[in-house]
Amino acid sequence: MAAPAMQQPSYLLANLKMDSTTKPFLQCCQELVKVIDDYPAKELHLIFPWLVESVFGSLDGVIVGWNLGFLQACSNQYNIVMDFLNPRYGPMMKLVYKLQAEEYKYEIPVSFLPGPVKVSIQEGVLPDCPLLNNKLHFPLSGLQTLSLALNPFEYYMFMFASSLITPKVTIVLMFSLDSAYFVLVDTYLKYFLPTEGSVPPSPFIYKRGSVSPPAPRAPSVPFAGYGIHSASLLKRHISHQPSVTADPAAQEIWRSEALLQVFVEMWLHHYSLEMYQKLQSPQVKLALLQYRLSMSSMLCQPLTPPGSGTLHTYQPFTPTEEHVLVVRLLVKHLHAFSCSLKPEQVSSSAHSHTSPLEELKRVVVHRFVQQKLYVFLQHCFGHWPLDASFRVVLETWLSYIQPWRYTGEKTNPQTDQNKGVPEKWLNKCVCSENLLMYTKLFQGFLNRVVRTDLVNVKNALMVFRVAKVFAQPNLSEMIQKGEQLFLEPEHVLHHRQHRCFLSPGHGGSFLSARQPVVTDRVFRVKSHVYGLEGQDCQYKQMFGMELRGTVLKLIQIIDQARQTAKKMSDQSAEVAANNSFMSWFGMGSPDLNYTFNGGEVDDTGACVKTHEFLERSLDYLCQIFRLNAGQLSQLMATLGSGQDDGNSKQLPDCVQGENGLILTDLGRMQVINGLRRFEIEYQGDPELQPIRSYENAILVRLFFKISSLVNERFGGHMDALCSRPDFLGQLGRHYLASPEAAADGRCRSPETRLTAERYRRPRLSLRMLASYRTLLMLLLLYLFGALFSLGPMSSTLLILTGGFLYGLLRKCRFLPK
Repeated sequence: MAAPAMQQPSYLLANLKMDSTTKPFLQCCQELVKVIDDYPAKELHLIFPWLVESVFGSLDGVIVGWNLGFLQACSNQYNIVMDFLNPRYGPMMKLVYKLQAEEYKYEIPVSFLPGPVKVSIQEGVLPDCPLLNNKLHFPLSGLQTLSLALNPFEYYMFMFASSLITPKVTIVLMFSLDSAYFVLVDTYLKYFLPTEGSVPPSPFIYKRGSVSPPAPRAPSVPFAGYGIHSASLLKRHISHQPSVTADPAAQEIWRSEALLQVFVEMWLHHYSLEMYQKLQSPQVKLALLQYRLSMSSMLCQPLTPPGSGTLHTYQPFTPTEEHVLVVRLLVKHLHAFSCSLKPEQVSSSAHSHTSPLEELKRVVVHRFVQQKLYVFLQHCFGHWPLDASFRVVLETWLSYIQPWRYTGEKTNPQTDQNKGVPEKWLNKCVCSENLLMYTKLFQGFLNRVVRTDLVNVKNALMVFRVAKVFAQPNLSEMIQKGEQLFLEPEHVLHHRQHRCFLSPGHGGSFLSARQPVVTDRVFRVKSHVYGLEGQDCQYKQMFGMELRGTVLKLIQIIDQARQTAKKMSDQSAEVAANNSFMSWFGMGSPDLNYTFNGGEVDDTGACVKTHEFLERSLDYLCQIFRLNAGQLSQLMATLGSGQDDGNSKQLPDCVQGENGLILTDLGRMQVINGLRRFEIEYQGDPELQPIRSYENAILVRLFFKISSLVNERFGGHMDALCSRPDFLGQLGRHYLASPEAAADGRCRSPETRLTAERYRRPRLSLRMLASYRTLLMLLLLYLFGALFSLGPMSSTLLILTGGFLYGLLRKCRFLPK
């Protein structure tokens, strides 16, 4: 390749674009490495957006990029990609630092931000998003063309994070946990948020010195506040941002904070429109109205009500399983990062001597993650399908509420599964400062479980997982203490109203001026709840009477599902045993669809059946809510009194409506858990049933036309005949009434009265003559008649006479029905 000084930047970009389409992948990467090493930042600045888009894909999903989420370790390109994007020595990160030293900026349209952030910005409200501070500019053309000006490191991480949630236009393969993207997320987290040691300094030094954080600047246009805090918090954050001449450790830690802010905002700042409206306090709406008045006068545009122009454009977001898996990886690493804080740095007396990295460890979970993760999980609990894929959301939640699992200490899960919460965590405010994470989301889980098929082993496993976690010793007591602190009378706090406390997730950089240390746990738990749910929230106690009733209802459902699963498991075992015996004679059934494979691996690696999971779940729930054996047996006896031995023979619980049977809530639960069911049969016009494989299609249509003509012409005579109470009426009902009406008259599934009466009128049906079985039988009878020298007419007459006598004898009770 030619020397850098001899080639124009536009020509360089054109060459790289052409090479990417014509040359092999390895050769393209090698040439990119050479370009990054040889060319100055002034020329690399022009190819950087194209290169990042080629790797991670475009924000609109048209360009797929390198498909990192689907690049497996077995691929030939895997090692090349991982080396190229490595944060320690990779050429891509070298390019980022090279451009960072020159303080270049790259724009991201606001339209590609998460929905709540985009809508609030377009309404003139500054979201609680430190990543956006000092990066927004208002054009005179309006708010719809806003963009973010990011430095090279922020731009790179933004594109990397957004590639996970950007819908792809083209069809892609399945995402896996050993893909390049998942491994890169883990690598970046471990490199920039290390659990041991400090963040490695930038390995690339240029003429201007080491790479430093961007210098602060005042915002060009003020924003209204967002959330429950005023805009003064933002000003305080800006005024205390680190300068370029700050401590060297602080200069290096800005990359860790920037990466964390990008990941949190892009992956967790997603929720429904209702939640967006809920998070806007009256103070925010007043500030928004004042701001829009000033903007409308400045731009000479008519004023529109707040939210009227943008709320209708809010697009609901549905996370994918891959998205939630990456969020769980982030949560687990942040717990490990926070738990790696040195014991001597935990106490408040040592705060003034902590390094920036240790300070970040102390506040990372509560200030950066808690609020947005809570809203994200609450959105998933309310909108995720009622199937087994909810397991990824469940495990993310359980990972967050058990930070003691990620302390780095090696433990044996089989020996420590009953030890509960470690003693050193009992004195911490884990449950009180995360109270809603335990109680509110547990209530959301209960609302899902009562509508789930618990006979499914994967659903039963989820109930078992949650019950086992909450049944850990000391955890219930910690949650109850947190609820007691929250329920303290309000007058206790009146003398502290002058104190300022920021709820988690608000405040900006951890390097900003420290807030007063609040030692009162009552004040902390109230600030946590009101910060996430608002001042007007109606808190429902986890151990209160209302939720206890829901738990008792769940116990009934679990016990019913346990009995059904146990019965199905026993039947499956019997069928499997019979098949194994009959297979010796070649008579085993090849169809295994009827078997009940209700087994799943538990935490210890053992295969457990569905009813065993449910039995353990019942035990754990009794431990959590302190239900003794007498209460449980009484509850089960009450449940069993409403059932009988012929449970599977009964219809689900229904009420009679104007148009037929209507399922009650109990009936829906019985159907979902397989306790009772309707005998599903065709209840329409028997003549209009789909043509079966054992019927001749031509004859079915021919006989239908013949019988329709006869029924239309002689329908009145048939009704008169079948309505007679004498012997002729009985004989007419035998030959002319529909089989459904003559059987037992019992309703097998919901149907309207008009439909049932219409299809039970007497009629002539010749469809049975189109069956291949009937045709074969008639053929054999005609052949049998030919052996006795009987002609077709004689054989037909004998067949009709025999059929008439057969029906006559059955009506006279001489033959069994």
